[in-house]
Amino acid sequence: MPRELDAGPDDAGPDEAEPDCDALASDDLDDELPVERFVVDEERMDQRLDQAVADLAGASRSQSGRWIKDGRVRVGGAPCTRPSRKVHIGEQLELERPEPEVWDVAPEPIPLDVVFEDAHLVVVDKAAGMVVHPAPGHRGGTLVNALLHHCTDLAGIGGRLRPGIVHRLDQGTTGILVVAKDDATHQGLARQFEDHSIDRLYMAIARGTPKASSGRIDQPIGRHPSDRKRMSVRSRSGRAAITNWEVVERFAASHHALLAVRPETGRTHQIRVHLASIGLPLAGDRVYGRARASRSGGLPVPARPALHAARLGFTHPATGERLAFESPLPPDLEALLEALRDREPAG
Repeated sequence: MPRELDAGPDDAGPDEAEPDCDALASDDLDDELPVERFVVDEERMDQRLDQAVADLAGASRSQSGRWIKDGRVRVGGAPCTRPSRKVHIGEQLELERPEPEVWDVAPEPIPLDVVFEDAHLVVVDKAAGMVVHPAPGHRGGTLVNALLHHCTDLAGIGGRLRPGIVHRLDQGTTGILVVAKDDATHQGLARQFEDHSIDRLYMAIARGTPKASSGRIDQPIGRHPSDRKRMSVRSRSGRAAITNWEVVERFAASHHALLAVRPETGRTHQIRVHLASIGLPLAGDRVYGRARASRSGGLPVPARPALHAARLGFTHPATGERLAFESPLPPDLEALLEALRDREPAG
């Protein structure tokens, strides 16, 4: 399910206008920090540099990409800041791993609905209104703050402000989310999101009654051309995004539909943007659906987009066991469904 699926992991894409490795200045790495050395084997031949470093160093691809762009990786003794550069068998890679950043996110005793936990990961059922990780305007009260109080060993896993976070859910989205407790688990889960082996199912209540019983939306998503706070399929620099949807229940009298949604990618606001682009904006979505209480026709429209991460399935990176977790619809969405059903003609 999401990088909304924020939310799924950062996926380093093709790099544009980057210099060749050989053209870079050969500034010396800090000799006071240990340098890790790896040799490219046959298994990693012709991999992207960021993927090879991630595999060898036990990191996520997005993290290794940052190391490369920061000049912390050498290939054959020469610095390289091009993550997309292909590696060749026998090449020596050198990594100067940065020291852990100063931790400045405070643990907070915020209640969490934990549905599963072991030494490697924790699965939570996120409530509506909770921001996943700190950001400008949300420095506290986030899921990360709560997790740091619940799990004392998350610091440094996956980034200073996003410890353990592999994928995200929008502030208003409820449902299942998995968090890694160690780097190996973080990397293993991130790979599953990247290769689309994660089983993600969302339930959405949309305004509109599609004629088709199902559909597939294949439209790149990026920043809106004129409103930088919104995402759009009309972006000039959108990234590939695919969303599959299926009608579960139609409410013709109220012009709504309950949809089962399976995103293949995890772009920001992906489900909301894609469904709105085909005339099926989510009920309660005041950003992409122009929802207003005065136009609800008396329906108990939720004060947030009607989107719920109902199921998340994945292979446990440490044990190899296939796990699946489900979450029932929260009360506000159940109330809207009941009201929609009550308006349908008998029979």
